Amino acid sequence: METNRLKGHLAVLLTVVIWGTTFISTKVLLKDFQPVEILFFRFVIGFLALLAVCPRRLRGTGRRRELTFAAAGLCGVCLYYLMENIALTCTMASNVGIIISVAPFFTAVLSRLTLKQEGKLRPGFFAGFGVAMAGIALISINGSALHLNPAGDFLALLAAFLWACYSILTRKISAYGYHTILTTRRIFFYGILFMIPALFLFGFQPGLERLASPVPLLNLLFLGLGASALCFVTWNFGVRVLGAVRTSVYIYLVPVITVAASVLILREPFTWMTGLGTVLTLAGLLISDFVS
Repeated sequence: METNRLKGHLAVLLTVVIWGTTFISTKVLLKDFQPVEILFFRFVIGFLALLAVCPRRLRGTGRRRELTFAAAGLCGVCLYYLMENIALTCTMASNVGIIISVAPFFTAVLSRLTLKQEGKLRPGFFAGFGVAMAGIALISINGSALHLNPAGDFLALLAAFLWACYSILTRKISAYGYHTILTTRRIFFYGILFMIPALFLFGFQPGLERLASPVPLLNLLFLGLGASALCFVTWNFGVRVLGAVRTSVYIYLVPVITVAASVLILREPFTWMTGLGTVLTLAGLLISDFVS
């Protein structure tokens, strides 16, 4: 059992390390692709990769379980990323970074309302949440002024809530006992299906000739194979083993990984605010995950 839990922690840690570096690939791709195009292509690639790895069908689901898969695809694949991307066009990236990190709190509240198998929340969780949010605020703002934009900030808050819903839904799905790859693939299928109307709304262009250059192709493959196919499987495995709440607190690490990637890859400066923010964020994670 302890070995399985260790695998769960390592799986989720791998997930957030990859997710924390995806901004680099996304930044490169935005030169040639719209956000909705990146989103669609990466999950199609992810779906095909999971199909290739495990081609057998998911059987014996039934209508109620299919609705749960559909809801997970709608919340965690389609709406979460759309809300986040739209929020980034309406408000500052620092605002979005801070607000999205509220997702573990929403997950904790929803788990208490809907999941009987999740344990009781202790004061340590909320203390860790406060410490981590202070650290994330320092990392995200980093000396700049915080400007509120009601529309964009609300969309970011909605995205955080949608990710919490996704975590709760995947926790329910894990109780069905299906293989994690098969359930993740089914979630991707519904997410892509719900994404199709947004393609027309945001002016989607197939334009696969843009992938003739190796730079956009490799970055899109990284998002599709790594950040989508691999990471959603490892995240869902973590939720299955550790629970929705304990897994969700690893979201605190994403800004820390982003800062590390910015310094190492983009040679961006490392300030005292980002250093202090990193320490506080890591402390908040430890308090929430291991002390509570």
